[in-house]
Amino acid sequence: MPDDAPVPTEYPAAIGRTARRVLALEGYTRWEQLPALRAADLLALHGVGPKAVQILREELAARGLAFADE
Repeated sequence: MPDDAPVPTEYPAAIGRTARRVLALEGYTRWEQLPALRAADLLALHGVGPKAVQILREELAARGLAFADE
């Protein structure tokens, strides 16, 4: 995938292109997949940092969802 190609996920651009790409490469492209993960699981992925996890946490909460350890 070229660096400027859109990343096929449901996640907001605010988490960053790299984080969206890493999540997609790991097979996570939909909100419903994230509650099976702990926030620490995402932070362990190179390219997914605390800011991305916080944005995802807030978006999950808005959908009535949460990470597995929250």
